[in-house]
Amino acid sequence: MAVRLLAASFVHVFVLGVDPGLSRCGYAVIEARRVGGRVVSVGVIRTDPSEPTVDRLVEIQREIGEILDEFRPDEVAVERIFVQNNLQSAIRVAQVSGVVLAEAGRRGCGVSMYSPNEMKAAVTGDGRADKAQVGTMITHLLGLSSMPSPADAADAAGLALCHLAHSGGAARLARSVR
Repeated sequence: MAVRLLAASFVHVFVLGVDPGLSRCGYAVIEARRVGGRVVSVGVIRTDPSEPTVDRLVEIQREIGEILDEFRPDEVAVERIFVQNNLQSAIRVAQVSGVVLAEAGRRGCGVSMYSPNEMKAAVTGDGRADKAQVGTMITHLLGLSSMPSPADAADAAGLALCHLAHSGGAARLARSVR
């Protein structure tokens, strides 16, 4: 994991979480701290469903690129595609995931993928938690005054937190600033 030294006694690790979707692509940039994390940016990239798919992918690629350039995350955590019944939806999510992975890779970011159940388990302790439980825990863990909205943004924050939990990033960060 790349670690940036911004001052002699402070180590900052930034993780970009992405919940890929063609209509709504959630993102959250989280700064890991000795205790918990801090939201640097959270939101949703929206595309117009009436536009051609290629134009929508280009828009997502442009906006993800801008987020990567502005915040320069060390790591990117992307939700792994989960196929239930709707194959067309899975294909669209896969296309968006590919765009995000390519943009992160082009900038040299470490990339990890997590299933929805892995993220839910890391954030709530229950891999079957519902959206409200995930949102409530994210709000609590990040010390937010309100839940990130829509759920795509909250899920993106959850992916970033999941990555910190799975990668040991939070533990390494705490040891490095002692």
